[in-house]
Amino acid sequence: MLKSIPLPPGVRLVKNILIPTRDGVRLAADLYMPADAGMEARLPVVMDYIPYRKDEVAPGIIWSPSFYHYLPQHGYIVARVDIRGTGASEGINVDEYVQQEQEDGYDAIEWIARQPWCDGHVNMMGASYGGFTALQVASHAPPHLTSVIPVYFTDDRYTDDCHYRGGLLTMYYDVGWYGGRMIAWNAMPPYPEWSGDNWAQIWEQHLAHNEPYLLKWLNHQTDGPYWRPASVRDFPERIKCPVFMIGGWRDGYPNPPLRLYQALSVPRKVLIGPWNHAWPDRAIPGPRIDYCREVVRWLDHWCKGKDTGIMDEPPIAIYMQSYQEPIVDRLDTVGAWRSEIAWPPSGAAEKVLYLGGDNSLREKSGADGDDLFEYNPAVGVTGGLWSGGLPYGLPGDQRPDEAFSLVYTTPPLEEDVCILGWPHAILHVASSASVIGFSANLCDVAPDGASHLVAKGMLNATRRASLTNPQLLIPNEIYELDVQIDCTAWRFEKGHRIRLNVASADWPNVWPTPYPADNRVYRGSARPSRLVLPMVSATGSGAPPEFLPSPKVISTHSSAVQPPKWQIIRDVLSGRTTADIRYNLAFRVNDTTVIEREFSSVCQVDPSDPAHASIHGWHECRSVRPNQVTQGRTDVVIQSTETHFHITIDLEIRVNDAPHFNKRWVESVPRQLL
Repeated sequence: MLKSIPLPPGVRLVKNILIPTRDGVRLAADLYMPADAGMEARLPVVMDYIPYRKDEVAPGIIWSPSFYHYLPQHGYIVARVDIRGTGASEGINVDEYVQQEQEDGYDAIEWIARQPWCDGHVNMMGASYGGFTALQVASHAPPHLTSVIPVYFTDDRYTDDCHYRGGLLTMYYDVGWYGGRMIAWNAMPPYPEWSGDNWAQIWEQHLAHNEPYLLKWLNHQTDGPYWRPASVRDFPERIKCPVFMIGGWRDGYPNPPLRLYQALSVPRKVLIGPWNHAWPDRAIPGPRIDYCREVVRWLDHWCKGKDTGIMDEPPIAIYMQSYQEPIVDRLDTVGAWRSEIAWPPSGAAEKVLYLGGDNSLREKSGADGDDLFEYNPAVGVTGGLWSGGLPYGLPGDQRPDEAFSLVYTTPPLEEDVCILGWPHAILHVASSASVIGFSANLCDVAPDGASHLVAKGMLNATRRASLTNPQLLIPNEIYELDVQIDCTAWRFEKGHRIRLNVASADWPNVWPTPYPADNRVYRGSARPSRLVLPMVSATGSGAPPEFLPSPKVISTHSSAVQPPKWQIIRDVLSGRTTADIRYNLAFRVNDTTVIEREFSSVCQVDPSDPAHASIHGWHECRSVRPNQVTQGRTDVVIQSTETHFHITIDLEIRVNDAPHFNKRWVESVPRQLL
């Protein structure tokens, strides 16, 4: 009999329950149940609804959620469901977050609620994709959806996802991580021991209809109808159940939690730590907390009617960060937990700092003037890697990038300054180029001169008036831009200085705009370029929250036997700059199956010729079993010119190193003022 990797005490696994949808396609689900619960247990259920291959989950790996085991130990069933056309589920999958997927989620909830092992309470919980689907399905208001717990999620698929940033195309992540990975994962087979008679049919169907999501993203470069149906920011009133949102300041999705909190009218809570895109009990940087305890308190209140006290506590709990040496492989963040009883916080006010001469930030506007900088498309290498899955990539000391940016700094602060919310920079700018972006990075400068990135923002100036209808810039004409900086919570300490860095790149996170440019930022009373900070009081309006520390022990990435790769290479002769980013992992699912995965991307840009930037990203996934090694590999290459993105995608499936399936896509996509 097949032996799975041992589960924690008190948990048993029921494999491959098939859930029918309204058109007859069946979704495959695994149930993590209390060990002593039978199939007529009548317990509340928590559904995680994602396309990430449920049969390749193992305890202890970096993305394996602790709640799969913790919740069954506390009287809940967790249902991990493969989305239609992925993993072990039947059907066809051609894109993310489509209407069909949302309707399937509705059907799955209502089917689960009718089963003898469910007491009628069904909740949704998941991180990233699972956080997205929780909110999207909730907007359809399934009658038996009791609550949702989205973690690291977005409410807006264009402004706050991994595809576009301020109306600029992202670079390393979609090709080297998520987009390329899904082409390969969606082509890998299900497992015959679980799928039985349907194994061959499911695999053949998935192979025949596999399509790269990536091409759809590249063909929708402006906001519009493609992005809106799955963006709950547009229709928060459709969500009828309670919502518990969890986010991270170093995650790729820091903006949605507080924004959606303000828009919702249902019972709701927000918890935001300093974390990147990893579960709060293992995320870097810490402090890491036992988030599962908070989830159980929430579920016990809404599913079991227990008085856990969670809804009597302040609804907003955030971690107020403070300066520390900006080491990219740091484990923890200096700061303190804080609560607020309302949003916006009581006593919140805007602090305005004006750009002045001598690279100053000042409380009053100074003499009129302007500052010139040359567009360097390789700026951004110290700003960290956008966090949507890659478990490392925190920002370091910003001074190397600041050497190629405009830098405006306050005198040493005479008292602490606390901010919570969305900073923004109002900049009066001109450029010699007709297409250009402007970045605004907020930094904390220590007395020794080290510069720690607090948060950053970017705006494609052609989207200055509209994300749907971009307009060329008239070279050297002056425009006012409002550059939104990511939501954050930060305490600038007495004696430190506040800094705003202005540049035109965030590489390799964002694809370079094509034209060399000389850019100017204007300042003074006639054109008051300024930084606006959302100031709050030194203490929150509620009692500080108390969380149990995580029981997990975390090590730095650089201390691993085979550490991940993150290299920036500058060719001295040509000036060409390369970012080489790679991450591998391997783990055992059961006594017959080992999973191996490799994520890689190589980005290049020539500072003198930004139009011809390029990326090669590849993903390999291998399922190693007795007498059969199945390998899926996707290679994606994008070469840009002034006018187009030229894309080649190659998918190869090999079985025991013999060619099994190949498919390619080749497309040239016009640049829409990117």
